[in-house]
Amino acid sequence: MLKNSFLLCSGVCYLHVPVQQPIFICKKRNRSIKSAAAAAVAYNAISSSAAAAVAYNATSSSAAAAASTLEISSASSPSSFPLFQTPSSLQPTPASELEPADPDFYKIGYVRSVRAYGIEFREGPDGFGVYASKDVEPLRRARVIMEIPLELMLTISQKTPWMFFPDIIPVGHPIFDIINSTNPEIDWDLRLACLLLYAFDCKDNFWTLYGDFLPSADECTSLLLATEEDLLELQDHNLASTMREHRQRALEFWEKNWHSAVPLKIKRLARDPERFIWAVSIAQSRCINMQTRIGALVQDLNMLVPYADMLNHSFQPNCFFHWRFKDRMLEVMINAGQRIRRGDEMTVNYMSGWKNNLFMQRYGFSSPVNPWDVIQFSGGARIHLDSFLSVFNISGLPEEYYHNTGRLSNNGYNFVDGAVLAAARTLPTWSDGDVPPIPSIERKAAKELQEECQLMLAEYPTTAKEDQQILDSMPEARRTLEAAIKYRLHRKLLIEKVIQALDVYQEQILF
Repeated sequence: MLKNSFLLCSGVCYLHVPVQQPIFICKKRNRSIKSAAAAAVAYNAISSSAAAAVAYNATSSSAAAAASTLEISSASSPSSFPLFQTPSSLQPTPASELEPADPDFYKIGYVRSVRAYGIEFREGPDGFGVYASKDVEPLRRARVIMEIPLELMLTISQKTPWMFFPDIIPVGHPIFDIINSTNPEIDWDLRLACLLLYAFDCKDNFWTLYGDFLPSADECTSLLLATEEDLLELQDHNLASTMREHRQRALEFWEKNWHSAVPLKIKRLARDPERFIWAVSIAQSRCINMQTRIGALVQDLNMLVPYADMLNHSFQPNCFFHWRFKDRMLEVMINAGQRIRRGDEMTVNYMSGWKNNLFMQRYGFSSPVNPWDVIQFSGGARIHLDSFLSVFNISGLPEEYYHNTGRLSNNGYNFVDGAVLAAARTLPTWSDGDVPPIPSIERKAAKELQEECQLMLAEYPTTAKEDQQILDSMPEARRTLEAAIKYRLHRKLLIEKVIQALDVYQEQILF
């Protein structure tokens, strides 16, 4: 039948109006929906009307009423979908006070297949860190929080022949001759620094972008960049002498390979020695040593891994590195059974068993609770090992001491930390089978050890309290100077902690 056609019936002319189902708009969704019920009402109204005009008006009124009813109902009823519900406000955490990383920091990695799950990068006074963006309940299996493909890394084998993954150095490039001239046993950092500088010079290389987020020379804490004044502030003659030798070694390497006759493509990599020494400090502080499998080849590699190098150190880490050889990726994984709260920092253990002076040599930081730090005692006093361990509820073998928190009181729990574990390892002790300790002799030995610790503290030109006041009075100090003062402060805090531990030992020796 033709649209708007006329029908003749009993001499009466009727105008035929086509019946259409009304279409209504749901304000909760940005799309149209059809209502069958409203269409049925409209159809009945048209059929029962004698006049076409009346039928048409009835249809319009019914449709408007139905639309109004549907709109009110949709607008007043809350949505049952979580997507449309307003998220509850999140409580602030210590990480919230830090600056979020630049969006470009995420973008340059994401477009190159870097993936991060449930974490965020933030920048504070001490540089970048990785923090949890949500709670993670303990699981029986380790959980992946970061994936970095091999193609973005800078890696070099630890042994000859030198192999690079990915191999970014073209055949015949003079940078390979410079790398090949290094000592295979000790010059791993010089080789990695050369590779890093070459990556900065390669067009379209990822590190030309990622290098913008690495700390500058003024922001590094590496003692390679320290001045002579900074080294004197260490109050450690041996460490200062070692760092002078390391800096001289890097300087001589630059002078040997960046002389005036070298080609421009080498000279532009490091036009001054400070640029090369900075690259060495980056290589030392951000290198990851790992055994990897690429196809059928198993290699021990020195690796610079973007994004993973932003993880800070902890002696009680909640993450670890894992090589997924199937996809040629480095994974950062949460320890199995580890509970993570939103805002917690994600950390790894850089080196197990290292003393503070070794951390300062390579990374430029120290810790007052390093369980592996050592104090050299020269006297003949000794305390009973098992008694000392039982007082602080320390369990395990000497290389695996840990604090058993289940049986201690609150006072003991708050007191025992990594420094007490270090005291258990470094204090002169004795253990003679089933021979029990004599309390009076143990107290005498403990007092002699305390006196020796007091003599050690007296040899320093400043006290721990004075060092802390110096740090508080220099908020804008050079990073290397700040690290040097913290190092000597942490050394004194360790000695003071040992004195306090011996006090507790004397009080509880009978129990």
